[in-house]
Amino acid sequence: MINLTNNRMKKAVAGIGISLSIAICAGSIAMPQSAHAATASSSSKVSSVVSIGKKYIGVPYKFGAKSGITSSFDCSSFTQYVYKKVGVSLPRSSKQQAKSGSYVSKSNLKAGDLIFTDTNRDGIINHVSIYIGSGKLLHTYRVGVGVTISNFKGSTWDKTYVTARRVIR
Repeated sequence: MINLTNNRMKKAVAGIGISLSIAICAGSIAMPQSAHAATASSSSKVSSVVSIGKKYIGVPYKFGAKSGITSSFDCSSFTQYVYKKVGVSLPRSSKQQAKSGSYVSKSNLKAGDLIFTDTNRDGIINHVSIYIGSGKLLHTYRVGVGVTISNFKGSTWDKTYVTARRVIR
């Protein structure tokens, strides 16, 4: 258990270092842009992600659901589909999606952030959900539940939280 925790810590520190390096390099290359325009654009995308995602509430869960299909979703095909609708490309699996965007701490979550959990508690990310604000998650899991909104604080998702990523800027 200690070795697993050390490996997670090493990966987290390495990821933070790489993210900082990329951010510093990108900041020196990026073209100046109006902060207001970027905020308006990102808040519009976040609103779209939430409203598009909510349209699928009740759609059945199917493990391994194919990308782009809306008759059933698994957690990562759902996030991949919804974000693609607003022009954000995500990889197919939750483990891969957890490397997208930029790290955001649990205490700084904003609507539109992706939350990653390890519900099996085996050290491997196996679930992704969309934080929609007010302590709520939009996601899909388990046959019989499908796309739904869940509470985050104190839930299984909170207790098995691994990381969060901001993919809309």
